Amino acid sequence: MGTGKKEATRRERQGKTGDGLGNVRVKGENFYRDAKKVKHLNMYKEGKAQRNAEGKIVKAASFQSRDIPNARIEPNRKWFTNTRVVSQDTLKAFREAMDEKAKDPYQVLLKSNKLPMSLIRDGKDTTNGIKQHKAKMTVETSPFAEVFGPKAQRKRVKLSVSNLDDLAGDTEKSMDTYQERLEQQRLLSGASGDAENVGLDDKPLTMAIEPVFDKGQSKRIWNELYKVIDSSDVVIHVLDARDPVGTRCRSIEKYLKEEAPHKHLIFVLNKCDLVPTSVAAGWVRSLSKEYPTLAFHASITNSFGKGSLIQLLRQFSSLHSDRKQISVGLIGGPNTGKSSIINTLLKKKVCTVAPIPGETKVWQYVSLMKRIYLIDCPGIVPPSSTDSPTDLVLRGVVRVEKVEHPEQYIQPLLNRVKQHHMEKTYELKGWTNSTEFLELLARKAGRLLRGGEPDLDGVAKMILNDFMRGKIPWFTPAPKAEGETEGKVAGREGRLGEMPRKRKQEDSAEDEDASAEAQLQQELDAALEKAGEQGSDDSDSGSGSEFEGFGSDTEDARSRKPSFGATADEESEGESASDDVISVGGSEEDEAEEEEEVEEEKGPCANSQKVKRREKAVDLTNVKGHDWPGVGQSLYLHPRELLAPGLSRHLNDTHVNASTYLSRSTMQSSFPILSRFTGFICFLLGSVS
Repeated sequence: MGTGKKEATRRERQGKTGDGLGNVRVKGENFYRDAKKVKHLNMYKEGKAQRNAEGKIVKAASFQSRDIPNARIEPNRKWFTNTRVVSQDTLKAFREAMDEKAKDPYQVLLKSNKLPMSLIRDGKDTTNGIKQHKAKMTVETSPFAEVFGPKAQRKRVKLSVSNLDDLAGDTEKSMDTYQERLEQQRLLSGASGDAENVGLDDKPLTMAIEPVFDKGQSKRIWNELYKVIDSSDVVIHVLDARDPVGTRCRSIEKYLKEEAPHKHLIFVLNKCDLVPTSVAAGWVRSLSKEYPTLAFHASITNSFGKGSLIQLLRQFSSLHSDRKQISVGLIGGPNTGKSSIINTLLKKKVCTVAPIPGETKVWQYVSLMKRIYLIDCPGIVPPSSTDSPTDLVLRGVVRVEKVEHPEQYIQPLLNRVKQHHMEKTYELKGWTNSTEFLELLARKAGRLLRGGEPDLDGVAKMILNDFMRGKIPWFTPAPKAEGETEGKVAGREGRLGEMPRKRKQEDSAEDEDASAEAQLQQELDAALEKAGEQGSDDSDSGSGSEFEGFGSDTEDARSRKPSFGATADEESEGESASDDVISVGGSEEDEAEEEEEVEEEKGPCANSQKVKRREKAVDLTNVKGHDWPGVGQSLYLHPRELLAPGLSRHLNDTHVNASTYLSRSTMQSSFPILSRFTGFICFLLGSVS
């Protein structure tokens, strides 16, 4: 390396090469401040405008200048073409398709912002829009002061018709519009009847009624309702299955359809256990045409429809997957079971419930799962000009103890309930009107006042409470479908939600059990006769004193041969049941448990392998007339050991459990069958010993 290259390398290393700006310093940099410190200090000076001696801005601060730099728009043809265009034919077809989808309650519109919903809705209300526009223009162009009064400038009345025929046609249109308003009023009030008769015989709104009938209509309750609706994504309208139309609030449905169409509304028919299956299924079928409808029975331990409701709420949650959570509000009339449904879904008591209206005072927010929350709401009573005090009382809106003269509502109650239901409920007959019915029931229940007069008020309140709480059976029949005569749903004659195939299987299983019992009875009689013959041979040999006192081993008992339907009343009065009966099992609790086990295992799949084998204790302490070894103890034998070998083989062939047979013989034939078992069992035990 030469001397020149070494010198060049040294100059580059010392920064003395380049464009000659290597030794340039930043302004303000000196021995005390380096370049970094100077930049930091200059940062505090920025953001302020520089002014001259006169105070005028010489240099504007950052983002303070009003001078706009020159800009250019990208030269593209898209700025001069249409963006979102639809033809009238396409819009009409889309509107018709949208109407068909909107009528289906099981179709959900998720993203309405991407659709021209304003064009679709404006197409329906064109006439109303024109009328509103004309009315607005008339008010603006012709104020009231210029038409009426001393400063009126109008010379003649402006009519929209030119002759009498046009006036008659306009009058007919106005009448049709009036009928439509009456029909809408009838639907919103929940009343029934023809639209022509509504409003003619109704009582005026200024009629003096008791203040108790205004319950559920206060401003506080309506504020709670609208808070629940505003906070909910899904609204559950709880209806009473006995009267769905009476507990339905159409004004809320109209509000949701017009003001909040993005919220989902579903119906839940609660208390479906109080109505026949066909009626509940008919109401579900009828209401499902408008909104999704579910049948429900609110109970923490034994509910119905819980899984279907939770699955439906999960579907709504999956539809709104973009949201972190959804809220479900429960609305409806008083005492329809809104709080009970929440307790049923959570399997515990989280909301206060009571069989009286108005128990829930304020709304309550409850967490069902991670993404679903429930909101409880007080019961609401929409104001209506067609609802009478009788309708409100029988609908369960008011508390019975606060109603004056409750006996006046008993006759309308009797008109809604069938007479034989009242007779079976209260075990009364021979009454023709409500007064006689109250007097008979008061004397039977001991509700008497001074002088032996019946307490009609107290008995009437008791009947009204029974009517509301489901003790008295009643319901509103469901509307019939097209082509249906009896108003019943095919395949729904059993319990609600039960499949017809399952009922057929149970019926066939019952027939098999009946035939098996008949065959078993025949073999049992043959075995008893054989045992009786052997017993008579033993008595001839001098051992008859051992079984003295067993009525079932006598000739009279063998000649009777009672069937499975026999009862203890058919026995002779001279015999004592305590002398002839051996306690199999030892207590009534064991029999109850055995009955429950039989009910659970009833069906074609029931066999001896499914039912648990229980050992039965044969108590021999009550046996008289026999010096038994070890009296006072209990011998534990297997149920099959209590029967003859032939009977055991028959049980194995027909798949009928011995414990089932014993329990049925105990329940159905009572003591006579057991007395025959007593003699036969004791004979077997005696022969073994």
